[in-house]
Amino acid sequence: MRIVLLGAPGSGKGTQSQLLMKAYAIPQISTGDLLREAVAKGTALGLTAKTFMDAGKLVDDATVLGMIRERLKQPDAAQGFILDGFPRNIAQAEALSQMLAGMGTPLQAVVLLNLDLGVLFKRLSGRRICEACGMVTNVHPDFAGVPSSTSNVHCEGTGGAHRWIQRPDDKEDVIGKRLEVYDAQTKPLIQYYSTAGLLRVVDADRPKQTVFNAIEHAVADGAAT
Repeated sequence: MRIVLLGAPGSGKGTQSQLLMKAYAIPQISTGDLLREAVAKGTALGLTAKTFMDAGKLVDDATVLGMIRERLKQPDAAQGFILDGFPRNIAQAEALSQMLAGMGTPLQAVVLLNLDLGVLFKRLSGRRICEACGMVTNVHPDFAGVPSSTSNVHCEGTGGAHRWIQRPDDKEDVIGKRLEVYDAQTKPLIQYYSTAGLLRVVDADRPKQTVFNAIEHAVADGAAT
């Protein structure tokens, strides 16, 4: 399975990536994680990236693509991968396509986890995280799939009750800006991958296992075309 996973903050990309990683024994490749790891290890690409980051600039596409190429050469990516957070624009999508074609590992599908922005806003603003163990919950009971904030689920971090907090990124004013940026960035990619015949849209406003099954079918359909 070789896919790009698209979706707004709160659409369930993290949850679905974890399920896919477990089911297919493939890695989720996040450009943010790659950058942090390369900088920490002081690799050649990491040092290049650090010069951009220290200057408060976005790391150039060539450096990011180089990191992705190195990551895909690792043994755990032999059976496939999930790209998350890249590409973010048409130029990056075109460069990624050329690189993967050269490696003989073209994308099978680009899966868009589609969710109404109003639903996303409510889901994100209601999200709470246990600061001790990282468990995620939601104050809105209609977003089950996670335990409610009144749950007595044992906290491994505290040994007792969870300590629920709201992340700064989940504040209402911040959420609005995050969704606006996502919407502006993603629309061109949706059109690009639709024209390329790779886009598969999955309704993400369903139970996580149902969404997972839909992703599997979507990718299988893409591989068959």
